[in-house]
Amino acid sequence: MEEKKVCPGCCHKTKDRPEKEYKDLMNRLSRIEGQVRGGVRRMVEEGAYCPDILIQVSAVNAALNSFNKVLLANHIRTCVADDIRDGKDETIDELVTTLQKLMR
Repeated sequence: MEEKKVCPGCCHKTKDRPEKEYKDLMNRLSRIEGQVRGGVRRMVEEGAYCPDILIQVSAVNAALNSFNKVLLANHIRTCVADDIRDGKDETIDELVTTLQKLMR
């Protein structure tokens, strides 16, 4: 079971992720960063045609949405499930609030 801690000096929770999960998330973020820097930015710098840039931006958005889906699924399977088992029903409210923000 992952241990959730509170950052010293703030109210944000943290999570110790298993190495595999951490590497997967970081690899996804690196690919997204590459799409933005090597794709979108380079296209703008080189004066690419607007629809071509828009398509590349759409690909970045899809990659970010995919990242969110993986992270959310991991969160529900670990943090949320563990907290519900421990009787911490406030976690459901936190999840609902998070989902509402994601759906804006």
